[in-house]
Amino acid sequence: MGQAPSTPAAAPDHSSKSKLKPTVLISPPPPMHDDQANSPPPPHDLITDRVVSSDDDHISTLPDECLACVFQSLSSGDRKRCSLVCRRWLRVEGQSRHRLSLHARSDLLSAVPYLFARFDAVTKLALKCDRKCTSIGDDGLVLISRHCRNLTRLKLRACRELTDAGLAVFARNCKGLKKLSCGSCTFGAKGMNAVLDTCSSLEELSVKRLHGLTDGEPAAEPVRPGVAATSLKTICLKELYNGQCFGPLIIGSKNLRTLKIFRCSGDWDTLLKLIASRVTGMVEIHLERLQVSDTGVTAISNCMYLEILNLVKTPECTNLGLKAVAENCKLLRKIHIDGWKTNRIGDDGLIAVAKHCPNLQELVLIGINPTRLSLELIAANCQNLERLALCGSETVGDVEISCIAAKCITLKKLCIKSCPVSNHGMEALARGCPNLVKVKVKKCRGVTCEGADWLRTSRGSLAVNLDTGENDHQDASASDSNAHENGLEMPPPPVAAQDGGGGANAALSGAGRSMSFKARLGLTAGRNLVVCTFRRWSSFTSSSRHN
Repeated sequence: MGQAPSTPAAAPDHSSKSKLKPTVLISPPPPMHDDQANSPPPPHDLITDRVVSSDDDHISTLPDECLACVFQSLSSGDRKRCSLVCRRWLRVEGQSRHRLSLHARSDLLSAVPYLFARFDAVTKLALKCDRKCTSIGDDGLVLISRHCRNLTRLKLRACRELTDAGLAVFARNCKGLKKLSCGSCTFGAKGMNAVLDTCSSLEELSVKRLHGLTDGEPAAEPVRPGVAATSLKTICLKELYNGQCFGPLIIGSKNLRTLKIFRCSGDWDTLLKLIASRVTGMVEIHLERLQVSDTGVTAISNCMYLEILNLVKTPECTNLGLKAVAENCKLLRKIHIDGWKTNRIGDDGLIAVAKHCPNLQELVLIGINPTRLSLELIAANCQNLERLALCGSETVGDVEISCIAAKCITLKKLCIKSCPVSNHGMEALARGCPNLVKVKVKKCRGVTCEGADWLRTSRGSLAVNLDTGENDHQDASASDSNAHENGLEMPPPPVAAQDGGGGANAALSGAGRSMSFKARLGLTAGRNLVVCTFRRWSSFTSSSRHN
Protein backbone atom coordinates (compact mmCIF):
# COMPACT_ATOMS: atom_id res chain seq x y z
CA MET A 1 0.00 0.00 0.00
CA GLY A 2 3.01 2.22 -0.10
CA GLN A 3 3.44 2.20 3.68
CA ALA A 4 5.92 0.28 5.75
CA PRO A 5 4.22 -2.34 7.93
CA SER A 6 4.98 -2.25 11.63
CA THR A 7 5.77 -5.96 11.64
CA PRO A 8 6.78 -8.38 8.89
CA ALA A 9 3.77 -9.69 7.04
CA ALA A 10 3.14 -13.41 7.00
CA ALA A 11 3.63 -15.43 3.83
CA PRO A 12 0.39 -15.59 1.87
CA ASP A 13 -1.64 -18.76 2.35
CA HIS A 14 -3.71 -19.57 -0.71
CA SER A 15 -5.15 -22.77 0.68
CA SER A 16 -8.22 -21.09 2.12
CA LYS A 17 -10.07 -18.05 0.91
CA SER A 18 -11.32 -17.31 4.42
CA LYS A 19 -7.81 -16.35 5.47
CA LEU A 20 -7.36 -13.75 2.78
CA LYS A 21 -9.31 -10.85 4.21
CA PRO A 22 -8.73 -7.20 3.42
CA THR A 23 -7.00 -6.28 6.65
CA VAL A 24 -3.66 -4.69 7.29
CA LEU A 25 -1.65 -3.59 10.29
CA ILE A 26 -0.34 -0.14 9.49
CA SER A 27 2.21 2.22 10.90
CA PRO A 28 0.85 5.47 9.47
CA PRO A 29 3.20 7.51 7.27
CA PRO A 30 3.51 11.28 7.56
CA PRO A 31 0.62 13.14 5.93
CA MET A 32 0.82 13.92 2.23
CA HIS A 33 1.22 17.59 1.39
CA ASP A 34 -0.79 19.28 -1.32
CA ASP A 35 2.18 19.52 -3.64
CA GLN A 36 2.71 15.76 -3.29
CA ALA A 37 -0.94 14.97 -3.92
CA ASN A 38 -0.96 17.03 -7.13
CA SER A 39 2.40 15.86 -8.39
CA PRO A 40 2.53 13.95 -11.70
CA PRO A 41 2.61 10.14 -11.60
CA PRO A 42 6.01 8.43 -11.43
CA PRO A 43 7.82 7.51 -14.65
CA HIS A 44 6.35 4.56 -16.49
CA ASP A 45 9.52 2.50 -16.19
CA LEU A 46 9.21 2.68 -12.41
CA ILE A 47 5.68 1.31 -12.46
CA THR A 48 6.01 -1.75 -14.65
CA ASP A 49 8.79 -3.88 -16.03
CA ARG A 50 7.60 -3.67 -19.65
CA VAL A 51 5.64 -1.39 -21.87
CA VAL A 52 2.12 -2.66 -22.44
CA SER A 53 0.45 -1.71 -25.69
CA SER A 54 -3.15 -0.59 -25.76
CA ASP A 55 -4.12 -3.78 -27.60
CA ASP A 56 -2.78 -5.95 -24.75
CA ASP A 57 -4.00 -3.78 -21.85
CA HIS A 58 -7.31 -5.37 -20.90
CA ILE A 59 -7.07 -4.36 -17.23
CA SER A 60 -7.59 -0.68 -17.98
CA THR A 61 -11.08 -1.51 -19.30
CA LEU A 62 -11.91 -3.61 -16.23
CA PRO A 63 -14.49 -1.87 -14.00
CA ASP A 64 -13.36 -0.71 -10.57
CA GLU A 65 -15.77 -3.12 -8.90
CA CYS A 66 -14.16 -6.11 -10.64
CA LEU A 67 -10.67 -4.87 -9.84
CA ALA A 68 -11.68 -4.52 -6.18
CA CYS A 69 -12.88 -8.15 -6.16
CA VAL A 70 -9.49 -9.23 -7.46
CA PHE A 71 -7.73 -7.28 -4.70
CA GLN A 72 -9.93 -8.84 -2.04
CA SER A 73 -8.75 -12.31 -3.07
CA LEU A 74 -5.09 -11.39 -2.52
CA SER A 75 -2.97 -11.51 0.59
CA SER A 76 -2.10 -8.32 2.43
CA GLY A 77 1.42 -8.23 1.00
CA ASP A 78 0.20 -8.71 -2.58
CA ARG A 79 -2.38 -5.98 -2.09
CA LYS A 80 0.32 -3.57 -0.98
CA ARG A 81 2.43 -4.37 -4.03
CA CYS A 82 -0.54 -3.93 -6.34
CA SER A 83 -1.29 -0.53 -4.86
CA LEU A 84 2.11 0.65 -6.14
CA VAL A 85 1.34 -0.11 -9.79
CA CYS A 86 -0.53 3.07 -10.64
CA ARG A 87 -2.74 5.76 -9.18
CA ARG A 88 -5.94 3.95 -10.14
CA TRP A 89 -4.91 0.75 -8.39
CA LEU A 90 -3.87 2.76 -5.36
CA ARG A 91 -7.31 4.35 -5.21
CA VAL A 92 -9.31 1.16 -5.81
CA GLU A 93 -7.24 -0.83 -3.33
CA GLY A 94 -7.80 1.78 -0.62
CA GLN A 95 -11.52 2.07 -1.28
CA SER A 96 -11.99 -1.72 -1.15
CA ARG A 97 -10.30 -2.18 2.23
CA HIS A 98 -12.80 -2.45 5.06
CA ARG A 99 -10.57 -3.37 8.02
CA LEU A 100 -7.62 -1.54 9.50
CA SER A 101 -5.42 -2.20 12.51
CA LEU A 102 -3.36 0.84 13.53
CA HIS A 103 -0.58 1.40 16.03
CA ALA A 104 -2.39 3.97 18.13
CA ARG A 105 0.56 6.04 19.27
CA SER A 106 0.16 9.74 19.88
CA ASP A 107 1.75 10.61 16.52
CA LEU A 108 -1.14 8.92 14.74
CA LEU A 109 -3.10 12.19 15.03
CA SER A 110 -1.20 13.90 12.22
CA ALA A 111 -1.67 10.95 9.84
CA VAL A 112 -5.41 10.46 10.38
CA PRO A 113 -6.60 12.76 7.53
CA TYR A 114 -4.30 11.13 4.98
CA LEU A 115 -5.04 7.56 6.08
CA PHE A 116 -8.81 7.87 6.05
CA ALA A 117 -8.85 9.90 2.87
CA ARG A 118 -7.42 6.85 1.20
CA PHE A 119 -9.20 4.16 3.26
CA ASP A 120 -12.59 5.83 3.18
CA ALA A 121 -14.61 2.60 3.29
CA VAL A 122 -13.29 1.29 6.61
CA THR A 123 -15.98 -0.20 8.84
CA LYS A 124 -13.83 -2.22 11.26
CA LEU A 125 -11.00 -0.49 13.10
CA ALA A 126 -8.50 -1.65 15.72
CA LEU A 127 -6.42 0.88 17.69
CA LYS A 128 -3.64 -0.78 19.65
CA CYS A 129 -0.81 0.82 21.54
CA ASP A 130 2.26 -0.52 23.27
CA ARG A 131 2.18 -0.01 27.01
CA LYS A 132 5.53 1.75 26.90
CA CYS A 133 4.27 4.37 24.46
CA THR A 134 1.89 7.27 24.83
CA SER A 135 -1.34 6.33 23.14
CA ILE A 136 -3.67 8.34 20.99
CA GLY A 137 -5.83 10.82 22.93
CA ASP A 138 -9.36 12.16 22.70
CA ASP A 139 -8.46 14.48 19.82
CA GLY A 140 -7.29 11.58 17.68
CA LEU A 141 -10.31 9.40 18.45
CA VAL A 142 -12.71 12.25 17.69
CA LEU A 143 -10.92 13.02 14.42
CA ILE A 144 -11.15 9.36 13.41
CA SER A 145 -14.87 9.33 14.20
CA ARG A 146 -15.40 12.32 11.88
CA HIS A 147 -13.70 10.53 8.99
CA CYS A 148 -15.24 7.09 9.69
CA ARG A 149 -18.88 7.66 10.42
CA ASN A 150 -19.74 4.22 9.00
CA LEU A 151 -17.72 2.31 11.60
CA THR A 152 -19.46 -0.83 12.86
CA ARG A 153 -16.61 -2.35 14.91
CA LEU A 154 -14.04 -0.72 17.17
CA LYS A 155 -11.30 -2.41 19.18
CA LEU A 156 -9.26 -0.41 21.70
CA ARG A 157 -6.15 -1.89 23.33
CA ALA A 158 -4.00 -0.05 25.90
CA CYS A 159 -5.24 3.37 24.76
CA ARG A 160 -4.60 4.90 28.17
CA GLU A 161 -4.97 8.52 27.11
CA LEU A 162 -8.63 8.17 26.14
CA THR A 163 -11.19 9.59 28.56
CA ASP A 164 -14.94 9.41 29.07
CA ALA A 165 -15.38 12.68 27.18
CA GLY A 166 -13.56 11.44 24.07
CA LEU A 167 -15.55 8.21 24.00
CA ALA A 168 -18.81 10.17 24.32
CA VAL A 169 -17.99 12.34 21.27
CA PHE A 170 -16.94 9.24 19.32
CA ALA A 171 -20.28 7.57 20.10
CA ARG A 172 -22.23 10.58 18.84
CA ASN A 173 -20.33 10.51 15.54
CA CYS A 174 -20.51 6.73 15.06
CA LYS A 175 -24.03 5.83 16.09
CA GLY A 176 -24.06 2.73 13.88
CA LEU A 177 -21.48 0.92 16.03
CA LYS A 178 -22.32 -2.77 16.43
CA LYS A 179 -19.31 -4.10 18.31
CA LEU A 180 -17.07 -2.48 20.92
CA SER A 181 -14.07 -4.22 22.49
CA CYS A 182 -11.82 -2.38 24.94
CA GLY A 183 -8.96 -3.62 27.08
CA SER A 184 -6.46 -1.95 29.42
CA CYS A 185 -8.05 1.47 28.93
CA THR A 186 -8.54 4.16 31.57
CA PHE A 187 -11.99 5.53 30.85
CA GLY A 188 -14.79 4.35 33.11
CA ALA A 189 -18.52 3.84 33.50
CA LYS A 190 -19.39 7.31 32.13
CA GLY A 191 -17.74 6.51 28.82
CA MET A 192 -19.44 3.12 28.62
CA ASN A 193 -22.82 4.69 29.40
CA ALA A 194 -22.25 7.30 26.68
CA VAL A 195 -21.84 4.52 24.12
CA LEU A 196 -24.81 2.53 25.42
CA ASP A 197 -27.02 5.64 25.47
CA THR A 198 -26.16 6.55 21.87
CA CYS A 199 -25.44 3.41 19.82
CA SER A 200 -28.81 1.74 19.38
CA SER A 201 -27.38 -1.00 17.12
CA LEU A 202 -24.70 -2.25 19.54
CA GLU A 203 -24.73 -6.05 19.56
CA GLU A 204 -21.45 -7.09 21.20
CA LEU A 205 -19.60 -5.58 24.14
CA SER A 206 -16.28 -6.92 25.44
CA VAL A 207 -14.55 -5.24 28.38
CA LYS A 208 -11.20 -6.29 29.87
CA ARG A 209 -9.20 -4.56 32.61
CA LEU A 210 -11.07 -1.26 32.49
CA HIS A 211 -9.05 0.75 35.00
CA GLY A 212 -11.40 3.72 35.10
CA LEU A 213 -13.97 1.79 37.10
CA THR A 214 -11.98 2.09 40.32
CA ASP A 215 -9.97 5.33 40.07
CA GLY A 216 -11.17 7.73 42.74
CA GLU A 217 -14.62 6.20 43.07
CA PRO A 218 -15.68 4.78 46.44
CA ALA A 219 -18.56 3.02 44.70
CA ALA A 220 -18.44 2.32 40.98
CA GLU A 221 -21.10 4.00 38.88
CA PRO A 222 -23.46 1.38 37.43
CA VAL A 223 -23.34 0.69 33.71
CA ARG A 224 -26.85 0.97 32.25
CA PRO A 225 -28.23 -0.59 29.05
CA GLY A 226 -29.52 2.69 27.57
CA VAL A 227 -30.82 2.49 24.01
CA ALA A 228 -28.76 -0.69 23.44
CA ALA A 229 -31.07 -2.67 25.73
CA THR A 230 -32.83 -4.38 22.84
CA SER A 231 -29.85 -4.83 20.51
CA LEU A 232 -27.17 -6.32 22.79
CA LYS A 233 -26.62 -10.02 22.08
CA THR A 234 -23.20 -10.69 23.66
CA ILE A 235 -21.51 -9.37 26.81
CA CYS A 236 -17.99 -10.45 27.83
CA LEU A 237 -16.34 -9.22 31.06
CA LYS A 238 -12.72 -10.04 31.91
CA GLU A 239 -10.53 -9.24 34.90
CA LEU A 240 -12.62 -6.46 36.39
CA TYR A 241 -12.44 -5.43 40.03
CA ASN A 242 -15.88 -3.84 39.88
CA GLY A 243 -17.39 -6.13 37.29
CA GLN A 244 -20.67 -6.25 39.19
CA CYS A 245 -21.34 -2.62 38.23
CA PHE A 246 -22.28 -4.12 34.83
CA GLY A 247 -25.18 -5.91 36.55
CA PRO A 248 -27.84 -3.36 35.47
CA LEU A 249 -26.58 -3.64 31.90
CA ILE A 250 -26.85 -7.44 31.87
CA ILE A 251 -30.24 -7.48 33.56
CA GLY A 252 -31.60 -4.82 31.19
CA SER A 253 -30.42 -6.57 28.02
CA LYS A 254 -33.57 -8.52 27.37
CA ASN A 255 -32.33 -10.14 24.15
CA LEU A 256 -28.95 -11.21 25.52
CA ARG A 257 -27.81 -14.53 24.07
CA THR A 258 -24.22 -14.93 25.30
CA LEU A 259 -22.75 -14.04 28.70
CA LYS A 260 -19.07 -14.60 29.53
CA ILE A 261 -17.48 -13.62 32.82
CA PHE A 262 -13.78 -14.31 33.42
CA ARG A 263 -11.84 -13.69 36.64
CA CYS A 264 -14.02 -10.89 38.01
CA SER A 265 -13.87 -10.37 41.77
CA GLY A 266 -16.84 -10.46 44.13
CA ASP A 267 -19.65 -12.87 44.99
CA TRP A 268 -21.70 -13.51 41.85
CA ASP A 269 -24.45 -15.78 43.23
CA THR A 270 -26.91 -12.98 44.02
CA LEU A 271 -26.37 -11.23 40.72
CA LEU A 272 -26.70 -14.45 38.72
CA LYS A 273 -30.06 -15.08 40.40
CA LEU A 274 -31.31 -11.66 39.25
CA ILE A 275 -29.90 -12.12 35.77
CA ALA A 276 -31.38 -15.59 35.24
CA SER A 277 -34.81 -14.50 36.50
CA ARG A 278 -35.06 -11.62 33.99
CA VAL A 279 -32.94 -12.71 31.02
CA THR A 280 -34.19 -16.20 30.23
CA GLY A 281 -33.29 -16.42 26.55
CA MET A 282 -29.52 -16.91 26.97
CA VAL A 283 -27.98 -19.62 24.81
CA GLU A 284 -24.36 -19.58 26.04
CA ILE A 285 -22.94 -18.97 29.54
CA HIS A 286 -19.24 -19.07 30.38
CA LEU A 287 -18.12 -18.70 34.01
CA GLU A 288 -14.39 -18.90 34.74
CA ARG A 289 -12.56 -18.43 38.03
CA LEU A 290 -15.50 -16.77 39.74
CA GLN A 291 -16.80 -16.87 43.27
CA VAL A 292 -19.95 -18.74 42.35
CA SER A 293 -21.56 -21.73 44.05
CA ASP A 294 -24.44 -24.12 43.38
CA THR A 295 -26.81 -21.25 44.19
CA GLY A 296 -25.71 -19.30 41.16
CA VAL A 297 -25.46 -22.35 38.90
CA THR A 298 -28.93 -23.51 39.94
CA ALA A 299 -30.26 -20.07 39.04
CA ILE A 300 -28.82 -20.54 35.54
CA SER A 301 -31.17 -23.49 35.10
CA ASN A 302 -33.97 -20.96 34.54
CA CYS A 303 -32.46 -20.39 31.08
CA MET A 304 -34.35 -23.18 29.36
CA TYR A 305 -32.84 -22.41 25.95
CA LEU A 306 -29.26 -22.81 27.16
CA GLU A 307 -27.12 -24.74 24.66
CA ILE A 308 -23.53 -24.07 25.78
CA LEU A 309 -22.29 -24.15 29.39
CA ASN A 310 -18.69 -23.62 30.51
CA LEU A 311 -17.80 -23.97 34.19
CA VAL A 312 -14.05 -23.44 34.45
CA LYS A 313 -12.30 -23.52 37.83
CA THR A 314 -15.31 -22.71 39.95
CA PRO A 315 -14.43 -24.90 42.96
CA GLU A 316 -17.64 -24.21 44.89
CA CYS A 317 -19.81 -25.80 42.18
CA THR A 318 -20.82 -29.41 42.82
CA ASN A 319 -22.99 -32.14 41.36
CA LEU A 320 -26.11 -30.38 42.71
CA GLY A 321 -25.67 -27.37 40.46
CA LEU A 322 -24.83 -29.46 37.40
CA LYS A 323 -27.87 -31.70 37.99
CA ALA A 324 -30.19 -28.68 38.22
CA VAL A 325 -28.90 -27.31 34.92
CA ALA A 326 -29.10 -30.69 33.18
CA GLU A 327 -32.66 -31.34 34.33
CA ASN A 328 -34.01 -27.97 33.18
CA CYS A 329 -31.76 -27.11 30.21
CA LYS A 330 -32.47 -30.06 27.95
CA LEU A 331 -31.19 -28.31 24.81
CA LEU A 332 -27.55 -28.40 25.98
CA ARG A 333 -25.18 -29.16 23.07
CA LYS A 334 -21.78 -28.31 24.57
CA ILE A 335 -20.56 -28.73 28.13
CA HIS A 336 -17.06 -27.75 29.26
CA ILE A 337 -16.20 -28.38 32.90
CA ASP A 338 -12.83 -27.86 34.59
CA GLY A 339 -13.25 -29.26 38.08
CA TRP A 340 -9.77 -28.13 39.18
CA LYS A 341 -9.32 -31.61 40.70
CA THR A 342 -11.58 -30.79 43.65
CA ASN A 343 -13.67 -33.96 43.14
CA ARG A 344 -16.90 -32.02 43.70
CA ILE A 345 -18.31 -32.88 40.27
CA GLY A 346 -18.34 -36.50 39.16
CA ASP A 347 -20.58 -39.39 38.21
CA ASP A 348 -23.77 -38.02 39.82
CA GLY A 349 -23.75 -34.82 37.82
CA LEU A 350 -22.68 -36.55 34.61
CA ILE A 351 -25.41 -39.16 34.95
CA ALA A 352 -27.97 -36.34 35.10
CA VAL A 353 -26.45 -34.93 31.90
CA ALA A 354 -26.74 -38.34 30.25
CA LYS A 355 -30.39 -38.70 31.25
CA HIS A 356 -31.65 -35.23 30.35
CA CYS A 357 -29.41 -33.89 27.56
CA PRO A 358 -29.89 -36.11 24.49
CA ASN A 359 -28.68 -33.35 22.13
CA LEU A 360 -25.17 -33.28 23.61
CA GLN A 361 -22.55 -32.99 20.86
CA GLU A 362 -19.43 -31.91 22.74
CA LEU A 363 -18.23 -32.81 26.24
CA VAL A 364 -14.94 -31.59 27.72
CA LEU A 365 -14.03 -32.82 31.21
CA ILE A 366 -10.85 -31.55 32.87
CA GLY A 367 -9.75 -32.41 36.39
CA ILE A 368 -12.85 -34.59 36.86
CA ASN A 369 -12.90 -38.31 37.68
CA PRO A 370 -15.74 -39.98 35.78
CA THR A 371 -16.04 -43.77 35.79
CA ARG A 372 -17.50 -46.30 33.43
CA LEU A 373 -20.85 -45.87 35.19
CA SER A 374 -21.40 -42.34 33.87
CA LEU A 375 -19.44 -42.65 30.62
CA GLU A 376 -21.42 -45.69 29.53
CA LEU A 377 -24.70 -43.91 30.18
CA ILE A 378 -23.56 -40.83 28.26
CA ALA A 379 -22.50 -43.01 25.34
CA ALA A 380 -25.81 -44.83 25.32
CA ASN A 381 -28.15 -41.82 25.67
CA CYS A 382 -26.25 -39.04 23.90
CA GLN A 383 -26.40 -40.41 20.39
CA ASN A 384 -25.18 -37.12 18.85
CA LEU A 385 -21.92 -36.94 20.81
CA GLU A 386 -19.17 -36.11 18.30
CA ARG A 387 -16.37 -34.56 20.38
CA LEU A 388 -15.10 -35.81 23.73
CA ALA A 389 -12.12 -34.68 25.82
CA LEU A 390 -10.95 -36.36 29.03
CA CYS A 391 -8.03 -34.54 30.68
CA GLY A 392 -6.37 -35.03 34.04
CA SER A 393 -8.75 -37.81 35.08
CA GLU A 394 -7.35 -40.41 37.45
CA THR A 395 -10.22 -42.81 36.86
CA VAL A 396 -10.19 -42.91 33.04
CA GLY A 397 -8.23 -46.01 32.05
CA ASP A 398 -8.41 -48.79 29.49
CA VAL A 399 -11.78 -49.99 30.76
CA GLU A 400 -13.36 -46.58 30.28
CA ILE A 401 -11.77 -46.12 26.85
CA SER A 402 -13.03 -49.57 25.82
CA CYS A 403 -16.51 -48.54 26.92
CA ILE A 404 -16.29 -45.36 24.83
CA ALA A 405 -15.03 -47.33 21.84
CA ALA A 406 -17.91 -49.77 22.07
CA LYS A 407 -20.73 -47.32 22.76
CA CYS A 408 -19.88 -43.95 21.15
CA ILE A 409 -20.90 -44.72 17.59
CA THR A 410 -21.08 -41.10 16.38
CA LEU A 411 -17.85 -39.93 18.04
CA LYS A 412 -15.52 -38.12 15.61
CA LYS A 413 -12.83 -36.51 17.79
CA LEU A 414 -11.35 -37.82 21.00
CA CYS A 415 -8.74 -36.17 23.23
CA ILE A 416 -7.10 -38.00 26.14
CA LYS A 417 -4.60 -36.18 28.33
CA SER A 418 -2.83 -37.17 31.56
CA CYS A 419 -4.97 -40.26 32.07
CA PRO A 420 -3.86 -43.81 33.09
CA VAL A 421 -4.50 -45.22 29.61
CA SER A 422 -2.22 -47.79 27.96
CA ASN A 423 -1.81 -49.43 24.56
CA HIS A 424 -4.75 -51.71 25.36
CA GLY A 425 -7.00 -48.68 25.18
CA MET A 426 -5.60 -47.87 21.74
CA GLU A 427 -6.42 -51.41 20.64
CA ALA A 428 -10.01 -50.91 21.79
CA LEU A 429 -10.27 -47.70 19.76
CA ALA A 430 -9.05 -49.55 16.69
CA ARG A 431 -12.06 -51.85 16.93
CA GLY A 432 -14.73 -49.26 17.87
CA CYS A 433 -15.98 -45.76 17.12
CA PRO A 434 -16.58 -46.29 13.37
CA ASN A 435 -16.89 -42.52 12.68
CA LEU A 436 -13.74 -41.54 14.54
CA VAL A 437 -11.48 -39.27 12.45
CA LYS A 438 -9.00 -37.89 15.00
CA VAL A 439 -7.44 -39.04 18.25
CA LYS A 440 -5.10 -36.94 20.36
CA VAL A 441 -3.21 -38.58 23.19
CA LYS A 442 -0.99 -36.47 25.44
CA LYS A 443 0.96 -37.23 28.61
CA CYS A 444 -0.46 -40.72 28.93
CA ARG A 445 2.60 -42.68 30.03
CA GLY A 446 1.06 -46.05 29.26
CA VAL A 447 0.65 -45.23 25.57
CA THR A 448 3.84 -45.74 23.60
CA CYS A 449 4.85 -44.91 20.04
CA GLU A 450 4.29 -48.55 19.10
CA GLY A 451 0.69 -48.41 20.33
CA ALA A 452 -0.01 -45.21 18.41
CA ASP A 453 1.62 -46.61 15.26
CA TRP A 454 -0.46 -49.76 15.55
CA LEU A 455 -3.62 -47.67 15.81
CA ARG A 456 -2.62 -45.69 12.70
CA THR A 457 -1.96 -48.90 10.79
CA SER A 458 -5.26 -50.47 11.86
CA ARG A 459 -7.29 -47.38 10.98
CA GLY A 460 -5.65 -45.88 7.90
CA SER A 461 -8.04 -42.92 7.70
CA LEU A 462 -7.64 -42.05 11.40
CA ALA A 463 -5.37 -39.13 12.38
CA VAL A 464 -3.49 -40.05 15.54
CA ASN A 465 -1.45 -37.43 17.42
CA LEU A 466 0.76 -38.69 20.23
CA ASP A 467 2.65 -36.43 22.62
CA THR A 468 4.41 -38.21 25.46
CA GLY A 469 4.93 -34.89 27.24
CA GLU A 470 8.54 -35.57 28.17
CA ASN A 471 9.58 -32.01 27.29
CA ASP A 472 6.33 -30.31 28.25
CA HIS A 473 5.71 -29.33 31.87
CA GLN A 474 2.64 -27.16 31.41
CA ASP A 475 -0.32 -27.45 33.74
CA ALA A 476 -2.89 -29.97 32.57
CA SER A 477 -5.80 -27.78 33.65
CA ALA A 478 -7.55 -25.47 31.22
CA SER A 479 -6.26 -21.94 31.17
CA ASP A 480 -6.22 -19.00 28.80
CA SER A 481 -3.12 -20.19 27.01
CA ASN A 482 -3.90 -23.88 26.59
CA ALA A 483 -7.64 -24.25 26.90
CA HIS A 484 -8.04 -25.59 23.36
CA GLU A 485 -4.99 -27.76 23.73
CA ASN A 486 -6.49 -29.51 26.75
CA GLY A 487 -9.77 -29.97 25.00
CA LEU A 488 -10.35 -30.68 21.35
CA GLU A 489 -9.01 -29.02 18.25
CA MET A 490 -12.23 -27.42 17.16
CA PRO A 491 -13.20 -24.17 15.43
CA PRO A 492 -13.11 -21.20 17.81
CA PRO A 493 -16.45 -20.12 19.41
CA PRO A 494 -18.38 -17.47 17.48
CA VAL A 495 -18.08 -14.96 20.29
CA ALA A 496 -14.36 -14.87 20.09
CA ALA A 497 -14.63 -11.94 17.83
CA GLN A 498 -11.36 -11.36 15.95
CA ASP A 499 -10.81 -8.59 13.49
CA GLY A 500 -9.10 -9.04 10.25
CA GLY A 501 -6.73 -11.42 8.65
CA GLY A 502 -3.65 -11.25 6.52
CA GLY A 503 -1.06 -8.94 7.90
CA ALA A 504 -2.96 -8.05 11.04
CA ASN A 505 -3.40 -11.61 12.18
CA ALA A 506 0.17 -12.42 11.24
CA ALA A 507 1.42 -9.57 13.39
CA LEU A 508 -0.71 -10.37 16.39
CA SER A 509 -0.55 -14.16 16.55
CA GLY A 510 3.17 -14.74 16.92
CA ALA A 511 2.86 -16.26 20.38
CA GLY A 512 0.12 -18.61 19.22
CA ARG A 513 2.18 -19.82 16.29
CA SER A 514 5.12 -20.43 18.59
CA MET A 515 3.05 -22.60 20.93
CA SER A 516 1.54 -24.48 17.99
CA PHE A 517 4.99 -25.07 16.54
CA LYS A 518 6.25 -26.49 19.82
CA ALA A 519 3.20 -28.71 20.02
CA ARG A 520 3.84 -30.00 16.54
CA LEU A 521 7.41 -30.80 17.50
CA GLY A 522 6.06 -32.85 20.36
CA LEU A 523 3.94 -34.84 17.93
CA THR A 524 6.91 -35.97 15.82
CA ALA A 525 8.02 -38.64 18.20
CA GLY A 526 9.41 -42.05 17.32
CA ARG A 527 10.16 -43.07 13.81
CA ASN A 528 8.64 -39.92 12.26
CA LEU A 529 11.45 -37.87 13.79
CA VAL A 530 14.04 -40.32 12.41
CA VAL A 531 12.48 -40.22 8.94
CA CYS A 532 12.46 -36.41 8.92
CA THR A 533 16.07 -36.34 10.05
CA PHE A 534 17.19 -38.68 7.25
CA ARG A 535 15.23 -36.67 4.68
CA ARG A 536 16.94 -33.44 5.71
CA TRP A 537 20.33 -35.18 5.77
CA SER A 538 19.69 -36.55 2.27
CA SER A 539 18.60 -33.14 0.94
CA PHE A 540 21.63 -31.46 2.46
CA THR A 541 23.98 -34.06 0.94
CA SER A 542 22.36 -33.72 -2.48
CA SER A 543 22.58 -29.94 -2.33
CA SER A 544 26.25 -30.10 -1.38
CA ARG A 545 27.02 -32.33 -4.34
CA HIS A 546 25.35 -29.95 -6.79
CA ASN A 547 27.23 -27.01 -5.34
